[in-house]
Amino acid sequence: MKKPELAKRLARQSNFTVGEAADRLDRIVSEIVRKLKQGEAARLPGVGAFTRSRGGQVNFEPERSRRD
Repeated sequence: MKKPELAKRLARQSNFTVGEAADRLDRIVSEIVRKLKQGEAARLPGVGAFTRSRGGQVNFEPERSRRD
């Protein structure tokens, strides 16, 4: 899914304008990148976590549901 599609979906679900939703997505992505550059994990509750390996590769580990 691309950013415009995500922004539209977020706007529909949260009563934001599409522009506000796109700005929020930008802030989230910027925060994830900042944390990864600092060597920290970037967690998205209910979704999973982004981490960076020693070689610089970005990894994503989905959060396991309680049913797993």
